[in-house]
Amino acid sequence: DIDDAGHTYHLEFVLEDLNDQGSTVNCTAEVLYHLGNRNAPPDVQFTVEGELKSSDEADHQFYNQIKSLKEELVAENIPDSHGNVPPALVPVHLLAWAAAGYVIWQNSTEDTELHLAQIKRVEQVKRSDEYLEFDYVILLHDVVSQ
Repeated sequence: DIDDAGHTYHLEFVLEDLNDQGSTVNCTAEVLYHLGNRNAPPDVQFTVEGELKSSDEADHQFYNQIKSLKEELVAENIPDSHGNVPPALVPVHLLAWAAAGYVIWQNSTEDTELHLAQIKRVEQVKRSDEYLEFDYVILLHDVVSQ
């Protein structure tokens, strides 16, 4: 407890590369949940000891796969009701995880335990430049309020 500020937590954890399982780095974080202001996201300070393998090759492969499609990507219910993610949609799922992490952080309180439950729908946005853009509808699950 920090008087007139909030509650702080010290975390120690290990990050594992989803694309290269077995590749890990140790991390620490300090998280401060503010008192009285439920709209303020927690302050997070973290350190990463080392670095994970570069994902440039996998990113480039995904980019080329999406750019080679005849029509824009549209997919629903990822993972499906059995927890399966089609191999071609794994990068789309990983992007949703990253985006959901930001949304979860911005809406996190000490009383929430939000997780990405499912991509309800994802659509690739048509662009005239070389960039990729996706529009996601994601479902978050609050474990605490089940």
